[in-house]
Amino acid sequence: MCSSKAKVTVGIEATNINTAATMARINGRPVLQPTCNRVPSLVERRNSIKKVLSPPLLPGKVGSLTTPPVSPKSKSPRPPAVKRSSGGSDGNNGLNSSSEKIVIPRSSVTKAPSLERKKSKSFKEGSCVVEASLSYSSSLITDSPGSIAAVRREQMALQQAQRKMRIAHYGRSKSAKFERVVVPLPDPSSTTLPSKIIDEEKRCSFITPNSDPIYIAYHDEEWGVPVHDDKMLFELLVLSGAQVGSDWTSTLKKRQDFRAAFSEFDAEILANLTDKQMMSISSEYGIDISKVRGVVDNANRILEVKKDFGSFEKYIWGFVNNKPISTQYKFGHKIPVKTSKSESISKDMVRRGFRFVGPTVVHSFMQASGLTNDHLITCHRHLQCTLLAAARPYCGTP
Repeated sequence: MCSSKAKVTVGIEATNINTAATMARINGRPVLQPTCNRVPSLVERRNSIKKVLSPPLLPGKVGSLTTPPVSPKSKSPRPPAVKRSSGGSDGNNGLNSSSEKIVIPRSSVTKAPSLERKKSKSFKEGSCVVEASLSYSSSLITDSPGSIAAVRREQMALQQAQRKMRIAHYGRSKSAKFERVVVPLPDPSSTTLPSKIIDEEKRCSFITPNSDPIYIAYHDEEWGVPVHDDKMLFELLVLSGAQVGSDWTSTLKKRQDFRAAFSEFDAEILANLTDKQMMSISSEYGIDISKVRGVVDNANRILEVKKDFGSFEKYIWGFVNNKPISTQYKFGHKIPVKTSKSESISKDMVRRGFRFVGPTVVHSFMQASGLTNDHLITCHRHLQCTLLAAARPYCGTP
């Protein structure tokens, strides 16, 4: 126990005994303490800083230590690490001594130039700075001998030279897409045009380069032309019914057989055919017997129509007021397979006893006989059929 008059020291008073340990007094009792536990005073800290900063600073040195080269990847230079030692003199060899911390002013350190990537793709000549690039220059690849680009460039130059030689020898060729053929208007008095002009003119879209010549001739000469002959009207009615389920090309190729089988479509002769004769026609020409019977029945109906109207032509053309219907179709898919007019004609003919005269067959018959002009407006036959219809006024006789 200590007396009340004795001084009680709470702090630690340290005195240097040797380099390894110090003598401190705790509550007036001397205690041996290691150097690492000693806390330097403020005066000692200031003296240590002044001692470090006293030698002159050189551009590449700090005190007596030389700064290592700065790495290009480092953002800012760091001070070199100081190797710790277990012992030392002058109180600077402690493990936790603050004198080991070296303070480096920012102004005394020179910042090393960092490498910067530039977007230039070529090297700068005549300068000591080489610009970094991520890829080689395209000019180096193009100009390098034996490269793919150089070979390709030589090939293109050779092709251009050959093309110029061909143009100089043969002349510059014109594209058929840009050629325009000026076709004069046809003469209303003539029903046909020279074949050379027809080949250059445009037809309806359903006429293709692969179309049969017989079908092309039918389109250019008969389809849409107004017909006023009873026998021809009867023939076109039979052909329109025969092409159902087939096509016009196949039907037109059998046209001569139909004429021979049905006595050139003379209604008076066909009306008197017997069953034996109809069977003979069917077997000889390969025509279905039902169609043969239908043609004979229609021949009898035409004779009845002639008694009522005077002719089959008057009866048919009376539905369109003796004037062809002129349509203005621009595209082939716009042409209908039947119309309200063909439906009304079909109903009346069925009421009179005609066979194979549905709305679709009647509309095809109207197109073939010229009751309606369904040529596209881009087709050269559209205007010709219109002029032919206007050139022949209706006179009341076939």
